[in-house]
Amino acid sequence: MPEGTPREETPSGHLEDVIAMRVRELRLAKGISLAELARLTGMSKAMLSKIENAQTSCSLSSLARLAEALAVPVTALFRGLDAEREAVHTPAGHGAQIARRGSNVGHLYQLLGALRGEHKRLEPLLVTLTEASEVFPLFQHPGTEFLYMLDGVMVYGHGQARYEMHPGDSLVFDGEGPHGPAELVELPIRFLAVTAYGHVA
Repeated sequence: MPEGTPREETPSGHLEDVIAMRVRELRLAKGISLAELARLTGMSKAMLSKIENAQTSCSLSSLARLAEALAVPVTALFRGLDAEREAVHTPAGHGAQIARRGSNVGHLYQLLGALRGEHKRLEPLLVTLTEASEVFPLFQHPGTEFLYMLDGVMVYGHGQARYEMHPGDSLVFDGEGPHGPAELVELPIRFLAVTAYGHVA
């Protein structure tokens, strides 16, 4: 395999495999040859080759020398060893429909995915407003909200301010301020509404 070609396999979870991949990735990312890394660490090229191919176990002193030579904390060499992290994939059109204030006046809210427990800090919604939609009372909630306009035109209110939103426009605001569609100008309207919450106990 050429020196600059990334390896496609992922860490199996075994310590040697993870360290092997991380050392190689970091070395290539910094443009350091195996010979140069050998000079920086005082280790032989043969030993480094074994480490990068998961053919030997690293001592703590070797890990410390590798981390110093690669200018990273020792913990960076173990990244990927911990348990798998949660991810949620939502195919197009399969987001769960949820009830919110305004649902009964033609506002459709589609949840595009959510993590569980302490990682449930982001709520992405696809909001659709149609001819049957009405302007409704404003929202207030903790966190920061991001809107991205997809279709249609509307005037969106936040506090005393009003923003005319066209496709491609975005708006970021403090969710504690009263906010919501103030005028539906061109229907149908679709926009992404992503709320980022703080620490969830």
